[in-house]
Amino acid sequence: MASVLEFGVVRVHLGDKSGKYPDGNQLIVQGADTRVAFDTPEVANRIGPELDTVDLVILGHVHEDHMAGLHRLPHARVQVHEADLAAAQSWDGMCRHYGYPPDVLDAMRAIVEKDFHYHPRPDATGYSDGAVWDLGGGVRVRAHHLPGHTAGHCALVVESEGLAFIGDIDLSSFGPYYGDATSSLSDFRQTLKKVAELDARIWATSHHKAVITDRAQFLADLARFASKIDERSTQLLGYLQAPQSLDELVDRRLLYPAGYDVPFVPCAERNTIAMHLDELLSLGQIQTLEDGRFVAV
Repeated sequence: MASVLEFGVVRVHLGDKSGKYPDGNQLIVQGADTRVAFDTPEVANRIGPELDTVDLVILGHVHEDHMAGLHRLPHARVQVHEADLAAAQSWDGMCRHYGYPPDVLDAMRAIVEKDFHYHPRPDATGYSDGAVWDLGGGVRVRAHHLPGHTAGHCALVVESEGLAFIGDIDLSSFGPYYGDATSSLSDFRQTLKKVAELDARIWATSHHKAVITDRAQFLADLARFASKIDERSTQLLGYLQAPQSLDELVDRRLLYPAGYDVPFVPCAERNTIAMHLDELLSLGQIQTLEDGRFVAV
């Protein structure tokens, strides 16, 4: 696959291994009046004047890997959905976004500053669902709020090209990630229905898949991606054939393999498992024992 793909006014710069984390895929949209970047992943640091001359960065959501090139663009305006805005503006906002304990946040700050060139943007401003940017020459971008991964996660649709940048609805084999303080399993379930309804014929992801141009393939990939949620619930139910505490479940892991010991992993496991437990309790598939442990019904 070429390192740069072109779809009319949209250029997609592919990150390493089609944008596999910690890299990502960089979209640049050229209107008659305005040049816009969707996010700024690590690959942004390998792009020359085409990136340096962007007028506006629209963040589809805020995480460290989507801000890795912002340090190069102090002149550009930055906009992000209002629910993620504080996370873009300051480290304190990012800490609330992650929701990790102080020792984990300290370790994460060292990582994001060293590996992702993290610089907050206190000048960033917010947009809301349905926001439209007219870039000139008939090029229009519309935001569609699709929360779950983060509270402010959005798809950015270049309507003139029928191209939807769907961010971290990345169609990977890992499946949906909803392990942070502003993440939501229930919202992600709804988002996975809504993203299929976007008026698009081209779908671009931040990671892994990069670009899909066949709707049947997109829907098949989306179904496989979404199925990971129920697979996780089934895995938990298997664990809960015998009583387990939340701490015991975190130790057994639901998301990451043993040996993958990045500082945030236990927090992500805990947040994710807790959401699944709440869902399974509401469905009557598990119960809480007097000692606080959980067991399948």
